[in-house]
Amino acid sequence: MKLFPRLLLAHLLAVLVALGALLLVAELTLPGVYQHHVDQMVRAMGEPGRALRPDLEAGMRGALTGALLLALPFAALAAALSALLTSRRVVRSVALLGQGSRDLAGGAYARRLPEGGRDELTDLARNFNRLAAALERVEQDRVALIGEVGHELRTPLAALRGYSEALSDGVLPPAQVAPAVAREVRVLERLAQDLSLVSRAEAGHVDLRLEATPVQGLLDAARERFADVYAARGVTLRVGGSGAWVQADPERAGQVLANLLHNAARHTPPGGTVTLEAAPAGGAVALTVRDTGGGIAPAHLERIFERFYRVDEARTRAETGGVGSGVGLTVARALARRMDGDLRADSGAGGSVFTFTLPGAPVGGARPDTVD
Repeated sequence: MKLFPRLLLAHLLAVLVALGALLLVAELTLPGVYQHHVDQMVRAMGEPGRALRPDLEAGMRGALTGALLLALPFAALAAALSALLTSRRVVRSVALLGQGSRDLAGGAYARRLPEGGRDELTDLARNFNRLAAALERVEQDRVALIGEVGHELRTPLAALRGYSEALSDGVLPPAQVAPAVAREVRVLERLAQDLSLVSRAEAGHVDLRLEATPVQGLLDAARERFADVYAARGVTLRVGGSGAWVQADPERAGQVLANLLHNAARHTPPGGTVTLEAAPAGGAVALTVRDTGGGIAPAHLERIFERFYRVDEARTRAETGGVGSGVGLTVARALARRMDGDLRADSGAGGSVFTFTLPGAPVGGARPDTVD
């Protein structure tokens, strides 16, 4: 049976039960309603009134019962109309939801349902619209990702094609073409690796080995890795000290710091300074990378964590030689959140600050549930 007749029959059954209960309760309680008035009339009439008492009671009971029976058809009609309208509204909302679900399954992610009202059906429509909006964003990201990957592939592939034609035409000798081809192949490999990593990180499929890790070890490893890079660029790298411990994957945490320090080195002019330090932040530890570069405009602060987003694409490509894949910060934030931390950016006239937070661990590396 369809939903509408089922709902209507259920409402009508409830109406019949309510009317039957009304009649039963009325029959049981009517004597108590009119008895007081009959007693007053009998006392007022004296001896004749006592003789007429049965007739008075029967007349009063009949009048009230008749009034109830006369009102019942109108009450039943009003209840039936109300049941009809309510059933239609519920069925209409369910039908809209069903049609919207079919449209959504067919790829019409822009479909929305009306949200008029304050009942559960309105909440259902509102949740449907939130789901549709989320799916629409996912589809937009998918389309954008395909376009961005195509754009990223176009440059190295065009270079490879040019080197291939130059080699075929004898314009360039093999000894000169081979290193260039190897460089472009490394670009493609880097892009493939970064895309795989960002997809796994955002989906939560990156294998992590979380353990109590000394923050000083992370700082020292970062200093050792980037000391020569910063010296070659003429940028001063200052690394603070910390006795704190964090619960993290040391390799992945080092990867996040490496990405932040690499970006800071690229965007800090010679003579500038990049500072890496750690400080407690409640129950966590905040590792900050602060540079003295030109800063990031507020409009770009959140978007820099999007895949392939570049604040200044031409300058970034020129500085990196086209090697950057554009997903480094996306990977870094995804890894930070997989370790129950976070990564955020702030910027001003004096440069940019990236704050990488990780949950704290007991000093010395003891597990929180370890009993000494």
